[in-house]
Amino acid sequence: MRAPSETPLGLLLSQTAKRLSRAFDDALAAAGGSLPTWLILMSLMREGKLSHGELAQRVGIQGPTLTHHLDAMAHQGLVLRERLPDNRRVQVATLTPAGVAMFHQLRNAAAAHDRRIRNALGDAELGQMRTFLTRLADDFAEPPSPGDLQEAEQ
Repeated sequence: MRAPSETPLGLLLSQTAKRLSRAFDDALAAAGGSLPTWLILMSLMREGKLSHGELAQRVGIQGPTLTHHLDAMAHQGLVLRERLPDNRRVQVATLTPAGVAMFHQLRNAAAAHDRRIRNALGDAELGQMRTFLTRLADDFAEPPSPGDLQEAEQ
């Protein structure tokens, strides 16, 4: 059992994740972007051309939210949107040269953020952390069963 003065592990993980996320958001903003912009640029850089549906799925956001981001990115000249000639209902997005340049800018910001995290830990700690976080992510991929919840209440 943990000492009463120790922060519960779940709370510590949550607080740490929020701090790291906020620092990442700040790094991307300083480079002229945002997390959604970065995720969209990465997907388009990797795939070349994607329909809005494919892009929303890869980025993990809903269609209307993606449309909002793509509208802003098109206005900034980062993406080009066009309808497929053989299916006018489907819109696809591709990167413009400015979008490719922004991708590289944000990639540099993401790499600097990653270095900041890595510099806070030693090599052995990095390996352990990756192992622990992967295990936790796997263990919490599914919601808890009713039996797990009852055990936690006892």
